[in-house]
Amino acid sequence: MSIWGKLAGGVAGFAIGGPIGAIVGGLAGHFALDSDWTQVGTSQIAFTIGVIALSAKMAKADGIVTQDEIEAFNKIFEVPPGERENVRRVFDLARQDVAGYDLYAQQLTSLFKDKPGVLEDVLDGLFIIAKADGVVHELEAQYLENVAEIFGFSAGEFARIRSSHLGPDQADPYVILGVQREIEDEDLKRAYKRLVRENHPDSLIARGVPEEFVQMANDKLASINAAYDQIAKERNL
Repeated sequence: MSIWGKLAGGVAGFAIGGPIGAIVGGLAGHFALDSDWTQVGTSQIAFTIGVIALSAKMAKADGIVTQDEIEAFNKIFEVPPGERENVRRVFDLARQDVAGYDLYAQQLTSLFKDKPGVLEDVLDGLFIIAKADGVVHELEAQYLENVAEIFGFSAGEFARIRSSHLGPDQADPYVILGVQREIEDEDLKRAYKRLVRENHPDSLIARGVPEEFVQMANDKLASINAAYDQIAKERNL
């Protein structure tokens, strides 16, 4: 079952506080209990609500939240039709909440400080939302950069993540891999293997992220592989 379908029951036993906890509290009474909710861990619930909340805040970055943006979220994350109302409630609560996006980002950072891969998964999701209308607006770009900084990513790491969403034909392969052009061959190979390990779909599954992110991981891994292949050919590795 998709994580979206378990939000209904998951909120019943979820206690964490902070802005994410406030959203959970706002959902109380709206859902019937799902007897299968105990299979969903606290971190997965926090991850899912955090992604929805930060997406809602980003959609509001230009001052207007449209129905198209909400539908784009549903489409990108393949929310089942029967669960869209559940997700909409979270989305609406987040965009109306007085808490700033930085508070949500800080809480996710605290929850996953030992799992930077999870924070990168969240940032990847936000990039996909930002690109939903075919262009990343200036305010959205600044929003993404600010969230990445709160998550603890360096400027170089953010450049790598950002470029991975442009495709290997439109970005510097060294930037996609997050390395300098002067890097030694062996160090390049180690950096590449680390990125493959961290971004492999199996790693995401092991981190407990929603199944909707697996395809995203496949796309990102393809970009990483293409970037390495391009450099390897140039260096005759």
